[in-house]
Amino acid sequence: MASLASLKSEIFDREDRKRHYQAHIRGLNALDRHHQFVHDYVKYYGKESFSGEKLPIKTDQDTLREGYRFIRTEEDDMDTSWEQRLVKRYYDKLFKEYCIADMSKYRTGKIGLRWRTEKEVISGKGQFVCGNKHCDEKEGLASFEVNFSYSEAGEHKQALVKLVVCEGCAEKLHYRRNKEKQQSESRQKQEDKRNDELTGIDDETDEEHRKRVDRKITKSGISGYMEKEDSRRRRKRSSSKDTSDEEVERNKKEKKKGRREWTAGNRGGNENEDNFDEFLEGMFP
Repeated sequence: MASLASLKSEIFDREDRKRHYQAHIRGLNALDRHHQFVHDYVKYYGKESFSGEKLPIKTDQDTLREGYRFIRTEEDDMDTSWEQRLVKRYYDKLFKEYCIADMSKYRTGKIGLRWRTEKEVISGKGQFVCGNKHCDEKEGLASFEVNFSYSEAGEHKQALVKLVVCEGCAEKLHYRRNKEKQQSESRQKQEDKRNDELTGIDDETDEEHRKRVDRKITKSGISGYMEKEDSRRRRKRSSSKDTSDEEVERNKKEKKKGRREWTAGNRGGNENEDNFDEFLEGMFP
Protein backbone atom coordinates (compact mmCIF):
# COMPACT_ATOMS: atom_id res chain seq x y z
CA MET A 1 0.00 0.00 0.00
CA ALA A 2 1.33 3.37 -1.04
CA SER A 3 2.14 5.83 1.65
CA LEU A 4 0.42 9.17 2.10
CA ALA A 5 3.57 11.11 1.09
CA SER A 6 3.87 9.31 -2.23
CA LEU A 7 0.19 9.97 -2.99
CA LYS A 8 0.61 13.68 -2.26
CA SER A 9 3.68 13.88 -4.47
CA GLU A 10 1.91 12.19 -7.36
CA ILE A 11 -1.09 14.51 -7.07
CA PHE A 12 1.11 17.61 -6.94
CA ASP A 13 3.09 16.47 -10.01
CA ARG A 14 -0.08 15.85 -11.98
CA GLU A 15 -1.47 19.29 -11.15
CA ASP A 16 1.85 20.90 -11.98
CA ARG A 17 1.91 19.25 -15.41
CA LYS A 18 -1.68 20.41 -16.00
CA ARG A 19 -0.84 24.03 -15.13
CA HIS A 20 2.27 23.87 -17.32
CA TYR A 21 0.25 22.52 -20.25
CA GLN A 22 -2.45 25.17 -19.84
CA ALA A 23 0.06 28.00 -19.51
CA HIS A 24 2.62 27.04 -22.17
CA ILE A 25 1.13 24.51 -24.58
CA ARG A 26 -2.60 25.18 -25.05
CA GLY A 27 -2.10 28.71 -26.42
CA LEU A 28 0.39 27.61 -29.12
CA ASN A 29 -0.41 26.64 -32.68
CA ALA A 30 0.55 23.27 -34.11
CA LEU A 31 3.96 24.37 -35.41
CA ASP A 32 5.02 26.15 -32.21
CA ARG A 33 3.76 23.22 -30.13
CA HIS A 34 5.88 20.87 -32.22
CA HIS A 35 8.98 23.01 -31.67
CA GLN A 36 8.26 23.17 -27.94
CA PHE A 37 7.97 19.39 -27.64
CA VAL A 38 11.20 18.87 -29.59
CA HIS A 39 12.96 21.43 -27.41
CA ASP A 40 11.76 19.77 -24.19
CA TYR A 41 12.68 16.32 -25.45
CA VAL A 42 16.21 17.35 -26.37
CA LYS A 43 16.56 19.34 -23.15
CA TYR A 44 15.46 16.63 -20.72
CA TYR A 45 16.14 13.37 -22.57
CA GLY A 46 18.73 14.18 -25.21
CA LYS A 47 22.43 13.55 -24.75
CA GLU A 48 23.49 16.76 -26.51
CA SER A 49 22.45 20.28 -25.63
CA PHE A 50 19.77 21.90 -27.82
CA SER A 51 21.33 24.45 -30.16
CA GLY A 52 18.09 26.33 -30.85
CA GLU A 53 18.84 26.64 -34.57
CA LYS A 54 15.72 27.17 -36.69
CA LEU A 55 15.59 25.56 -40.09
CA PRO A 56 14.15 27.58 -43.00
CA ILE A 57 10.45 26.92 -43.43
CA LYS A 58 8.58 27.64 -46.67
CA THR A 59 5.10 28.92 -45.92
CA ASP A 60 2.09 29.30 -48.25
CA GLN A 61 2.81 33.02 -48.53
CA ASP A 62 6.35 32.29 -49.71
CA THR A 63 4.95 29.86 -52.28
CA LEU A 64 2.52 32.50 -53.58
CA ARG A 65 5.27 35.12 -53.87
CA GLU A 66 7.52 32.71 -55.74
CA GLY A 67 4.99 31.29 -58.21
CA TYR A 68 2.64 34.26 -58.69
CA ARG A 69 2.32 35.70 -62.21
CA PHE A 70 0.59 38.97 -63.06
CA ILE A 71 -0.87 37.33 -66.17
CA ARG A 72 -0.76 33.54 -66.31
CA THR A 73 -0.09 31.69 -69.55
CA GLU A 74 -1.03 28.22 -70.77
CA GLU A 75 2.45 26.96 -69.89
CA ASP A 76 1.94 28.04 -66.27
CA ASP A 77 -1.36 26.14 -66.10
CA MET A 78 0.26 22.96 -67.45
CA ASP A 79 2.32 22.59 -64.25
CA THR A 80 0.31 20.35 -61.88
CA SER A 81 2.47 20.63 -58.74
CA TRP A 82 0.77 21.59 -55.52
CA GLU A 83 2.60 24.93 -55.46
CA GLN A 84 1.22 25.90 -58.87
CA ARG A 85 -2.25 24.65 -57.93
CA LEU A 86 -2.14 26.88 -54.86
CA VAL A 87 -1.00 29.87 -56.93
CA LYS A 88 -3.66 29.28 -59.60
CA ARG A 89 -6.38 29.00 -56.95
CA TYR A 90 -5.34 32.38 -55.55
CA TYR A 91 -5.08 33.87 -59.07
CA ASP A 92 -8.62 32.76 -59.96
CA LYS A 93 -10.00 34.63 -56.94
CA LEU A 94 -8.66 37.98 -58.17
CA PHE A 95 -10.73 40.46 -60.22
CA LYS A 96 -8.82 41.49 -63.35
CA GLU A 97 -10.85 44.40 -64.71
CA TYR A 98 -9.21 47.32 -62.88
CA CYS A 99 -5.87 47.60 -61.09
CA ILE A 100 -4.67 49.00 -57.78
CA ALA A 101 -1.52 51.17 -57.98
CA ASP A 102 1.25 51.84 -55.49
CA MET A 103 2.62 55.34 -56.28
CA SER A 104 4.93 55.78 -53.31
CA LYS A 105 7.96 55.94 -55.68
CA TYR A 106 6.37 57.83 -58.57
CA ARG A 107 9.21 60.39 -58.74
CA THR A 108 11.60 57.67 -59.91
CA GLY A 109 9.11 56.32 -62.44
CA LYS A 110 8.45 53.14 -60.43
CA ILE A 111 4.72 52.42 -60.06
CA GLY A 112 3.48 49.02 -58.89
CA LEU A 113 0.19 47.52 -60.13
CA ARG A 114 -1.83 44.55 -58.92
CA TRP A 115 -5.32 43.12 -59.42
CA ARG A 116 -8.17 43.82 -57.00
CA THR A 117 -9.37 41.48 -54.28
CA GLU A 118 -12.97 40.67 -53.38
CA LYS A 119 -13.08 43.15 -50.48
CA GLU A 120 -11.82 45.97 -52.72
CA VAL A 121 -14.46 45.18 -55.37
CA ILE A 122 -17.22 45.28 -52.72
CA SER A 123 -15.98 48.62 -51.35
CA GLY A 124 -15.56 50.08 -54.86
CA LYS A 125 -11.83 50.64 -54.51
CA GLY A 126 -10.22 51.04 -57.91
CA GLN A 127 -13.49 51.75 -59.76
CA PHE A 128 -15.61 54.23 -57.77
CA VAL A 129 -12.73 55.22 -55.48
CA CYS A 130 -9.26 56.32 -56.62
CA GLY A 131 -7.13 53.35 -57.60
CA ASN A 132 -4.08 54.68 -55.74
CA LYS A 133 -3.38 52.47 -52.75
CA HIS A 134 -2.99 55.47 -50.41
CA CYS A 135 -5.80 57.68 -51.79
CA ASP A 136 -9.55 57.55 -51.07
CA GLU A 137 -10.71 60.35 -53.38
CA LYS A 138 -14.13 59.81 -55.02
CA GLU A 139 -14.46 63.01 -57.09
CA GLY A 140 -12.87 63.85 -60.43
CA LEU A 141 -11.99 60.28 -61.35
CA ALA A 142 -10.70 59.37 -64.81
CA SER A 143 -9.97 56.01 -66.42
CA PHE A 144 -6.59 55.42 -68.06
CA GLU A 145 -5.38 52.54 -70.21
CA VAL A 146 -1.79 52.03 -69.10
CA ASN A 147 0.95 50.06 -70.85
CA PHE A 148 2.37 48.28 -67.80
CA SER A 149 6.01 47.26 -68.35
CA TYR A 150 7.42 44.99 -65.66
CA SER A 151 10.00 42.28 -64.96
CA GLU A 152 8.82 38.88 -63.75
CA ALA A 153 10.63 35.56 -63.37
CA GLY A 154 13.71 37.01 -65.10
CA GLU A 155 11.71 38.16 -68.15
CA HIS A 156 10.64 41.60 -69.36
CA LYS A 157 6.87 41.70 -70.00
CA GLN A 158 4.22 44.22 -71.01
CA ALA A 159 0.47 44.32 -70.41
CA LEU A 160 -2.30 46.81 -71.23
CA VAL A 161 -4.39 47.41 -68.08
CA LYS A 162 -7.04 49.85 -66.85
CA LEU A 163 -6.54 52.21 -63.93
CA VAL A 164 -9.00 54.69 -62.39
CA VAL A 165 -7.38 57.61 -60.52
CA CYS A 166 -8.19 61.17 -59.43
CA GLU A 167 -6.59 64.34 -60.87
CA GLY A 168 -3.78 64.48 -58.31
CA CYS A 169 -2.86 60.84 -58.78
CA ALA A 170 -3.08 61.26 -62.57
CA GLU A 171 -0.27 63.84 -62.33
CA LYS A 172 1.76 61.32 -60.34
CA LEU A 173 1.02 58.67 -62.96
CA HIS A 174 2.43 60.87 -65.76
CA TYR A 175 5.06 62.63 -63.63
CA ARG A 176 8.10 60.98 -65.23
CA ARG A 177 6.90 61.55 -68.80
CA ASN A 178 6.03 65.20 -68.16
CA LYS A 179 9.39 65.75 -66.45
CA GLU A 180 11.31 64.33 -69.41
CA LYS A 181 9.24 66.45 -71.81
CA GLN A 182 10.01 69.63 -69.86
CA GLN A 183 13.71 68.82 -69.75
CA SER A 184 13.83 68.18 -73.51
CA GLU A 185 12.00 71.46 -74.20
CA SER A 186 14.38 73.42 -71.95
CA ARG A 187 17.41 71.83 -73.68
CA GLN A 188 15.93 72.70 -77.08
CA LYS A 189 15.37 76.33 -76.02
CA GLN A 190 18.95 76.62 -74.78
CA GLU A 191 20.24 75.14 -78.03
CA ASP A 192 18.13 77.55 -80.13
CA LYS A 193 19.31 80.50 -78.05
CA ARG A 194 22.94 79.45 -78.46
CA ASN A 195 22.49 79.09 -82.23
CA ASP A 196 20.86 82.53 -82.44
CA GLU A 197 23.76 84.08 -80.55
CA LEU A 198 26.32 82.44 -82.85
CA THR A 199 24.37 83.57 -85.92
CA GLY A 200 24.29 87.15 -84.64
CA ILE A 201 28.04 87.04 -83.99
CA ASP A 202 28.72 85.87 -87.56
CA ASP A 203 26.56 88.63 -89.08
CA GLU A 204 28.09 91.58 -87.23
CA THR A 205 31.11 93.52 -88.51
CA ASP A 206 34.56 93.54 -86.96
CA GLU A 207 34.03 96.98 -85.42
CA GLU A 208 30.69 95.99 -83.87
CA HIS A 209 32.21 92.75 -82.61
CA ARG A 210 35.14 94.60 -81.04
CA LYS A 211 32.80 97.07 -79.29
CA ARG A 212 30.53 94.28 -78.04
CA VAL A 213 33.46 92.26 -76.69
CA ASP A 214 34.85 95.36 -74.96
CA ARG A 215 31.52 95.94 -73.25
CA LYS A 216 31.24 92.30 -72.17
CA ILE A 217 34.80 92.22 -70.90
CA THR A 218 34.24 95.27 -68.71
CA LYS A 219 31.21 93.56 -67.16
CA SER A 220 32.24 89.94 -66.57
CA GLY A 221 35.83 89.41 -67.77
CA ILE A 222 37.39 87.69 -70.72
CA SER A 223 37.23 84.03 -69.66
CA GLY A 224 33.63 83.53 -70.78
CA TYR A 225 34.18 84.76 -74.34
CA MET A 226 37.24 82.84 -75.45
CA GLU A 227 35.24 79.92 -76.79
CA LYS A 228 32.82 82.20 -78.67
CA GLU A 229 35.74 84.11 -80.17
CA ASP A 230 37.35 80.89 -81.35
CA SER A 231 34.10 79.64 -82.86
CA ARG A 232 33.61 83.00 -84.61
CA ARG A 233 37.08 82.83 -86.11
CA ARG A 234 36.56 79.27 -87.27
CA ARG A 235 33.26 80.22 -88.88
CA LYS A 236 34.86 83.19 -90.67
CA ARG A 237 37.76 81.07 -91.86
CA SER A 238 35.40 78.42 -93.18
CA SER A 239 33.21 81.03 -94.90
CA SER A 240 36.26 82.77 -96.43
CA LYS A 241 37.61 79.42 -97.56
CA ASP A 242 34.29 78.59 -99.18
CA THR A 243 34.28 82.01 -100.88
CA SER A 244 37.83 81.61 -102.13
CA ASP A 245 37.03 78.14 -103.45
CA GLU A 246 34.04 79.52 -105.28
CA GLU A 247 36.12 82.36 -106.79
CA VAL A 248 38.83 79.94 -107.95
CA GLU A 249 36.22 77.71 -109.55
CA ARG A 250 34.58 80.72 -111.19
CA ASN A 251 37.95 81.95 -112.58
CA LYS A 252 38.67 78.50 -113.99
CA LYS A 253 35.32 78.48 -115.75
CA GLU A 254 35.89 82.00 -117.15
CA LYS A 255 39.36 81.05 -118.44
CA LYS A 256 37.98 77.97 -120.16
CA LYS A 257 35.21 80.04 -121.69
CA GLY A 258 37.67 82.71 -122.94
CA ARG A 259 39.93 80.05 -124.42
CA ARG A 260 36.99 78.56 -126.33
CA GLU A 261 35.96 81.99 -127.63
CA TRP A 262 39.53 82.83 -128.71
CA THR A 263 39.83 79.53 -130.60
CA ALA A 264 36.53 80.11 -132.36
CA GLY A 265 37.60 83.66 -133.25
CA ASN A 266 40.88 82.47 -134.76
CA ARG A 267 39.06 79.95 -136.87
CA GLY A 268 36.69 82.62 -138.16
CA GLY A 269 39.61 84.96 -138.99
CA ASN A 270 41.43 82.38 -141.10
CA GLU A 271 38.29 81.68 -143.11
CA ASN A 272 37.76 85.41 -143.76
CA GLU A 273 41.37 85.82 -144.95
CA ASP A 274 41.02 82.89 -147.42
CA ASN A 275 37.81 84.36 -148.83
CA PHE A 276 39.48 87.79 -149.24
CA ASP A 277 42.41 86.28 -151.19
CA GLU A 278 40.01 84.50 -153.55
CA PHE A 279 38.16 87.80 -154.04
CA LEU A 280 41.36 89.63 -155.00
CA GLU A 281 42.42 86.87 -157.37
CA GLY A 282 39.08 87.26 -159.16
CA MET A 283 39.53 91.02 -159.59
CA PHE A 284 43.13 90.88 -160.83
CA PRO A 285 43.63 87.88 -163.07
